[in-house]
Amino acid sequence: MLRIGMLTSGGDCQALNAAMRGVVKGLVSKRDDVEIYGFQDGYKGLIYSNFKMLTSKDFSGILTLGGTILGTSRQPFKLMRVPDKDGIDKVEAMKHTYHKLNLDCLVILGGNGTHKSANMLREEGLNVVTLPKTIDNDLWGTDMTFGFQSAVDIATDTIDKIHTTATSHSRVFIVEVMGHKVGWVTLHAGIAGGADIILLPEMPYDINSVVDAIEKRGKAGKRFTIIAVAEGAISKEDAALSKKELKEKKAKKKYPSVAYELAEKIQEKTDKEVRITVPGHTQRGGSPCAYDRVLATRLGAEASRAILEGDFGCMVGTRNQEIIRVPLSEVAGKLKYVDPKASIIDEAKTIGISFGDE
Repeated sequence: MLRIGMLTSGGDCQALNAAMRGVVKGLVSKRDDVEIYGFQDGYKGLIYSNFKMLTSKDFSGILTLGGTILGTSRQPFKLMRVPDKDGIDKVEAMKHTYHKLNLDCLVILGGNGTHKSANMLREEGLNVVTLPKTIDNDLWGTDMTFGFQSAVDIATDTIDKIHTTATSHSRVFIVEVMGHKVGWVTLHAGIAGGADIILLPEMPYDINSVVDAIEKRGKAGKRFTIIAVAEGAISKEDAALSKKELKEKKAKKKYPSVAYELAEKIQEKTDKEVRITVPGHTQRGGSPCAYDRVLATRLGAEASRAILEGDFGCMVGTRNQEIIRVPLSEVAGKLKYVDPKASIIDEAKTIGISFGDE
C-alpha cells in the first residue's frame, strides 16, 4: 500500500487543483494500491489530524477549477515551533499525524513560507515532495510557479480596461498589482498591458522621476498615463531608512496602500487628475489559464515519479522549459527577485517605459 498525504498551504491561487490532479493521476496510473489523505486547511490539518480519505474520483473534473478542494490557511514559519493556545507542539503534532497514518510521503503545495516549513519537516525525518505554488513567481530554484501566469493575465486585463477610461478623461491611472517583496506580476502585466510607468519593490523610485515621465508624455501630446505599481513598491527616500525607521514611518502613514500615497504625491506636483484601481484578490481567483494548467499538470506528473522512485526531499520546478527536481535544502528561505539589470528591464526601458529610478 502506498499512502500519500497531501496539503495546500498559504494564499490560494489558480491551478492548485490541477497540480494535485497531476500527482494523483500519475500515481494511480502506475499503482492500484494508492491511498490519498487530504489534509484540510493546510498545515492546520496536519497539526490537528483533520483529514479526509480521497480517491482518484475526487480529482476528476478539477483541472479547470480554481481555488483548492482541500482548503488552505497561512501558518507562518516563525510560529511553527511556538506552541498553540492549548500548548500543543505543532511540529511534534505534525510528525505524530504522519506516523499515525503510516504515510509514505507528504505532498505539499505552497510558496516561500510553506517551503520553509516543508524543509523543516524534511529535517525532522519525514518524506516530503513539494510543488511551487505562488502567483508571485518568487520561489528560488524554479523559473516558473503555477498561478503566476493566471495572475498576470488578470492584472493585464485590468490595465487593458483602464486604457479606455484613462484616455477619455486625460487622467493618470494607478493600477496596484499584488507583490509585497517581488515585482514579477507587476513587471509582466505592466509590459503586457502597455503601462507607461512600472514601479517595483526591487527598484526604489524617485517621485520626481515619476512626475517627469508623466509630464514628458503630456508634452508629447499623450492624454493619459497608466502606472502599474507593485503593492510593495518603495521610494528611494524610504529605501534609505533602516528597518526600524521604516516600520515606524509605516505605522504613522495615513494611506491604505502605496497607490494612494503615490496618487497624492503626483497630484501635489502636477495638475493631473489621478485615479486608483486595485484588482486585489481577483488576481488569485477564477480558473487557471491554459499555461498554468499545462505547467501544473507537468509538475504534478513529475512529483508522482519522484514519489514512485523514492526520491524525497525535493521541490519539483522548471528550468529552461524542462521539469526538474531541486533539493528542498536549496530552496527554503530564498526568494527570486527581479534583477534591475535583467534584459527584460532594459528592453522595457528601450521602448520608453519608466521605472521611476532615473
